Amino acid sequence: MSDISTDAVFENARSRLLGLAYRILGSRADAEDAVQDTYLKWQGADHAAIEGADAWLTTACTRRCIDLLRSAHRSRTEYVGSWLPEPVLTPDEDTPEVQLSLSSSLTTAFLLLLERLTPKERAAYLLHEIFDMPYGDVATTLDMQEPACRKLVSRAKSRVDAAQVRHVTPASAQRRLLAAFQSAIASGNPAALAGLLSQQVELSADGGGKVSALAHVLHGESDVLSFISKDLHQYWSDYEWDFAGINGGGGIVLRKEGQASVVVSFSYDADGLANGIYIVRNPDKLARLDGTLVA
Repeated sequence: MSDISTDAVFENARSRLLGLAYRILGSRADAEDAVQDTYLKWQGADHAAIEGADAWLTTACTRRCIDLLRSAHRSRTEYVGSWLPEPVLTPDEDTPEVQLSLSSSLTTAFLLLLERLTPKERAAYLLHEIFDMPYGDVATTLDMQEPACRKLVSRAKSRVDAAQVRHVTPASAQRRLLAAFQSAIASGNPAALAGLLSQQVELSADGGGKVSALAHVLHGESDVLSFISKDLHQYWSDYEWDFAGINGGGGIVLRKEGQASVVVSFSYDADGLANGIYIVRNPDKLARLDGTLVA
């Protein structure tokens, strides 16, 4: 391969690698680092000896992500307050195919569930269940025997299925929730929002110790509605509101002077009621929000 052709091969794979790395790591910044490290390794590789470029790149990127994930786990145990994945903009398209592929594997709730898996469980599940990689190829990527790889995926799949975080909520239900959420904060009256929340709804806020945020997770409809109608009604009165595709679903970006200051995303139960509200205020996690979309 010439230098131009090898660069072209990598650029063709970049979007897929970024999507894989983000899902493994839950961080856009770390995902971009993993993809860049993969590029540097690709530049120094013996391309004549590589039979399948896509498989080679996927393996290199996955292994780098696992290394980064192990390091990230140590830092996340010392994180100030609630840790939430770095939010990303996603295509805001209203087709079942796009919603299914994005919403089921990019939602905040799904990424938080992946945090409970081991690094290899997480990678194996994503490679096989989301990126449709055959078990044999997944095993090679993770440097393990195929039977062990199958058990790894099965164990991870059982935990994901039990949590019910991969269903798709209709766009119409998401739009009703977004409108009611904004109305509750603007007016201080949560009546319309109350009927759209699960009784077990939880609200988490991530300030990372950089800005003020809830130090603990709020549990239950009553406490969540009180916080929204009282505290957020006061705190968010002067923000500019933008509705956008966030992590595969309808979300909100709150800005001051055009700069993203808050991102809100939601999760839903099987009945279409919101059971999770996720607020990211950590400025480090909002720095790349307006960059390229993640798919």
